[in-house]
Amino acid sequence: MSKVLAVNAGSSSLKFKLYEMPQEKVICSGIAERIGLEMGNFVFKMNDQKFEHETPIKDHQVAVQLLLDALMEHKCIEHLSDIQGIGHRIVQGGPYFNDSVILDEKSEGLIESLIPLAPLHNKAHLIGYRAFKAILPQVRNIAVFDTAFHQTMEPEDYMYACKYEYYEKYMIRRYGAHGTSHKYLSEVGKKYTNGNKMITCHIGSGASLSAIKDGKCVATSMGLTPLAGIMMGTRTGDIDASVMNHICTMTNRTCEEVYQEFNKQSGLLGISGISPDTRDIEAGIKEGNERCILAYKMYARRIADYIGQYYVRLGGCDLIIFSAGVGENSPLVRSNVCKNLEEALGVKIDEDLNNKAIHGAEMLISSKDSKIKVCVIPTDEEVMIARDIVRLLNL
Repeated sequence: MSKVLAVNAGSSSLKFKLYEMPQEKVICSGIAERIGLEMGNFVFKMNDQKFEHETPIKDHQVAVQLLLDALMEHKCIEHLSDIQGIGHRIVQGGPYFNDSVILDEKSEGLIESLIPLAPLHNKAHLIGYRAFKAILPQVRNIAVFDTAFHQTMEPEDYMYACKYEYYEKYMIRRYGAHGTSHKYLSEVGKKYTNGNKMITCHIGSGASLSAIKDGKCVATSMGLTPLAGIMMGTRTGDIDASVMNHICTMTNRTCEEVYQEFNKQSGLLGISGISPDTRDIEAGIKEGNERCILAYKMYARRIADYIGQYYVRLGGCDLIIFSAGVGENSPLVRSNVCKNLEEALGVKIDEDLNNKAIHGAEMLISSKDSKIKVCVIPTDEEVMIARDIVRLLNL
């Protein structure tokens, strides 16, 4: 048996799960938040209990120490040496990584070189890794990349139709995201079909779809950054590139200002005017709010459009999978998306089953006469990290 840590470091946060492997048992989990601010917050969960307290968290090294102290205090481990591996989520692996890797000087340098492609994420991930390395120098670390699963795409799927030199000089191309989730969903999805063509829908506040054939990604909706693809909680998704120039010209704002607006004030929030949260939008729909109704119609249409596109790309589809926060918990979103697919693709869902598929339920929701099976599978990116720790470190 091995105890391993799955870690996701953000610019001001550090999420973690401690696993006992190979049983894949979650021993505990938690998060350090508001790192670097005047007052931070530390949450620790185990055995259906939650321990939370506010405390200053100066930097990620302090957050790591809080985590390790909590593991000892709650007897999750007896000695720090009980931790046999640490896996770090890394958003951007660029063209360099098509699999998880053991972190060393070379891989660390490559991840650092990719910071311009994911400035908020890769820099934070490295800060987290270096904090663990400073406190637990004897423990080996691995990097698990959001982009790795999508490296099987062909050039005609990942290239952009701008000057080729931008690809050569600046690595501008489609990379995708949520790859660890899409890979997990495609593996679990095998139990629901004998076919080899799946469309996975990771629909959360950030959202992406992937077309998967024989267990490999052939297309995915996010692009150079997570701004591309479908409409999301606060992101525009795909948009005419000239919109940026026109808004800058009309409002006298900078490209950076509008870019931030496209990322943080658009999507469901931008159209509804009230919230990026689907629960708030659904409440607005019940009240007859026209902008909430429009936002939801756009949302479902954009998701359905990508499913239709990927149906063509795959040459058919055996299974559509919904997952992540919205995909797992909003029967209304799933129903609206599938209604957009019914006439062309013969997709039909059983509304009774659809309404039951919430709060972590994994199940088929398609009706018996649906031409494509549809299911809900709760995603588990952390367990994929834990599995790769065991695989790469031979634990």
